[in-house]
Amino acid sequence: MAKYERRLNGNFDEVLRIAHDSINRSMSATLEDQSYANFGDVRVAIRVYERYSWLGGNRVSLNLTLVGEGSNLFLSAISSGGSQAMFFKVNTWGEESFLETLSRSMEKYAAGR
Repeated sequence: MAKYERRLNGNFDEVLRIAHDSINRSMSATLEDQSYANFGDVRVAIRVYERYSWLGGNRVSLNLTLVGEGSNLFLSAISSGGSQAMFFKVNTWGEESFLETLSRSMEKYAAGR
Protein backbone atom coordinates (compact mmCIF):
# COMPACT_ATOMS: atom_id res chain seq x y z
CA MET A 1 0.00 0.00 0.00
CA ALA A 2 1.19 3.49 -0.83
CA LYS A 3 -0.35 6.77 0.32
CA TYR A 4 -0.19 10.40 -0.80
CA GLU A 5 -1.89 13.23 1.07
CA ARG A 6 -1.75 16.93 0.31
CA ARG A 7 -3.45 20.14 1.38
CA LEU A 8 -4.07 22.40 -1.59
CA ASN A 9 -5.44 25.83 -2.24
CA GLY A 10 -7.48 25.98 -5.42
CA ASN A 11 -10.63 25.09 -7.29
CA PHE A 12 -12.29 21.80 -6.25
CA ASP A 13 -13.52 20.91 -9.75
CA GLU A 14 -10.21 21.81 -11.37
CA VAL A 15 -8.18 19.70 -8.94
CA LEU A 16 -10.56 16.76 -9.41
CA ARG A 17 -10.26 17.07 -13.21
CA ILE A 18 -6.45 17.29 -13.10
CA ALA A 19 -6.31 14.26 -10.79
CA HIS A 20 -8.61 12.28 -13.07
CA ASP A 21 -6.68 13.24 -16.20
CA SER A 22 -3.32 12.36 -14.66
CA ILE A 23 -4.55 8.94 -13.53
CA ASN A 24 -6.11 8.26 -16.93
CA ARG A 25 -2.78 8.82 -18.68
CA SER A 26 -2.20 5.17 -17.95
CA MET A 27 -3.56 3.18 -20.88
CA SER A 28 -5.19 0.52 -18.68
CA ALA A 29 -6.60 2.83 -15.97
CA THR A 30 -10.35 2.86 -15.47
CA LEU A 31 -12.65 4.75 -13.15
CA GLU A 32 -14.47 1.93 -11.35
CA ASP A 33 -16.91 3.98 -9.27
CA GLN A 34 -17.42 7.37 -7.67
CA SER A 35 -19.46 9.07 -4.98
CA TYR A 36 -20.15 12.71 -4.12
CA ALA A 37 -21.53 14.43 -1.04
CA ASN A 38 -22.10 17.99 0.13
CA PHE A 39 -22.32 19.11 3.75
CA GLY A 40 -23.16 22.79 3.69
CA ASP A 41 -20.10 24.41 2.09
CA VAL A 42 -18.03 21.23 2.30
CA ARG A 43 -17.75 19.06 -0.81
CA VAL A 44 -16.47 15.49 -0.91
CA ALA A 45 -15.57 13.38 -3.94
CA ILE A 46 -14.53 9.75 -3.63
CA ARG A 47 -13.26 7.81 -6.63
CA VAL A 48 -11.85 4.34 -7.12
CA TYR A 49 -9.57 3.64 -10.08
CA GLU A 50 -7.97 0.42 -11.23
CA ARG A 51 -5.22 -0.40 -13.68
CA TYR A 52 -3.01 -3.24 -14.80
CA SER A 53 0.54 -3.04 -13.47
CA TRP A 54 3.08 -4.17 -16.06
CA LEU A 55 5.82 -4.14 -13.43
CA GLY A 56 3.96 -6.36 -10.98
CA GLY A 57 1.97 -8.38 -13.49
CA ASN A 58 -1.30 -7.74 -11.63
CA ARG A 59 -4.05 -5.19 -11.07
CA VAL A 60 -3.81 -2.31 -8.59
CA SER A 61 -6.44 0.05 -7.29
CA LEU A 62 -6.27 3.68 -6.26
CA ASN A 63 -8.79 5.29 -3.93
CA LEU A 64 -8.94 9.08 -4.26
CA THR A 65 -10.77 11.31 -1.78
CA LEU A 66 -10.99 15.06 -2.27
CA VAL A 67 -12.53 17.27 0.43
CA GLY A 68 -13.04 20.97 -0.09
CA GLU A 69 -14.42 23.98 1.70
CA GLY A 70 -14.15 26.92 -0.64
CA SER A 71 -10.57 26.98 -1.92
CA ASN A 72 -9.23 24.95 1.04
CA LEU A 73 -8.76 21.41 -0.24
CA PHE A 74 -7.46 18.13 1.13
CA LEU A 75 -6.58 15.22 -1.15
CA SER A 76 -5.93 11.69 0.06
CA ALA A 77 -4.98 8.90 -2.35
CA ILE A 78 -4.21 5.31 -1.36
CA SER A 79 -3.14 2.61 -3.78
CA SER A 80 -3.37 -1.09 -3.03
CA GLY A 81 -3.36 -4.56 -4.54
CA GLY A 82 0.06 -4.83 -6.15
CA SER A 83 1.53 -7.77 -4.26
CA GLN A 84 1.45 -11.35 -5.51
CA ALA A 85 2.59 -13.05 -2.30
CA MET A 86 0.20 -14.91 -0.03
CA PHE A 87 1.40 -13.76 3.40
CA PHE A 88 3.76 -10.80 2.83
CA LYS A 89 3.83 -7.88 0.45
CA VAL A 90 6.87 -8.59 -1.66
CA ASN A 91 6.44 -6.06 -4.45
CA THR A 92 4.72 -2.71 -4.28
CA TRP A 93 6.11 -1.29 -7.53
CA GLY A 94 2.70 -1.16 -9.19
CA GLU A 95 1.08 0.59 -6.24
CA GLU A 96 3.83 3.19 -5.98
CA SER A 97 3.93 3.77 -9.73
CA PHE A 98 0.14 4.24 -9.93
CA LEU A 99 0.22 6.74 -7.07
CA GLU A 100 3.18 8.61 -8.55
CA THR A 101 1.20 9.59 -11.65
CA LEU A 102 -1.20 11.47 -9.38
CA SER A 103 1.32 12.92 -6.92
CA ARG A 104 3.44 14.48 -9.69
CA SER A 105 0.42 16.32 -11.08
CA MET A 106 -0.72 17.53 -7.67
CA GLU A 107 2.76 18.81 -6.76
CA LYS A 108 2.91 20.65 -10.09
CA TYR A 109 -0.54 22.15 -9.44
CA ALA A 110 0.49 23.26 -5.91
CA ALA A 111 3.72 24.83 -7.19
CA GLY A 112 1.87 26.81 -9.84
CA ARG A 113 -0.48 28.56 -7.42
